Amino acid sequence: LWEQPTEIFQQYSGLLPLAVLTKTNDPAEVLTEVAKRIDNIEDKKVKSNVAAATAIISGLALNKEVIQRLLRSEIMKESVIYQEILLEGEAKGKAEEKTQIALNMIHSGISIDLIAQITGLSLDQIQKLQ
Repeated sequence: LWEQPTEIFQQYSGLLPLAVLTKTNDPAEVLTEVAKRIDNIEDKKVKSNVAAATAIISGLALNKEVIQRLLRSEIMKESVIYQEILLEGEAKGKAEEKTQIALNMIHSGISIDLIAQITGLSLDQIQKLQ
């Protein structure tokens, strides 16, 4: 990929996310051009998915500040990819919150059965936390 000319990847909307990883001395400039091409995609669903994929893959070559500056986040937020990542993050956050609550309850001397009932964690999960 890094040995291929950038122009090939800028010709097709499906390849735009990979363009930043191609043979270039200035990946930020390539991302600028890719962002312009993404803005010209008429299909809103395709546009949001390509933008999200571009942001994710660009993270291999650029820092997040550059990516955020060049790609419009409101487009990416409509992407199914973005939505899935967001849901995974929320689920992970909720699981961590339940674990922290259970730990606090364990330290307070609350019974394991009551902790399981309140947090929704299994008895086995709570015993592992002890």
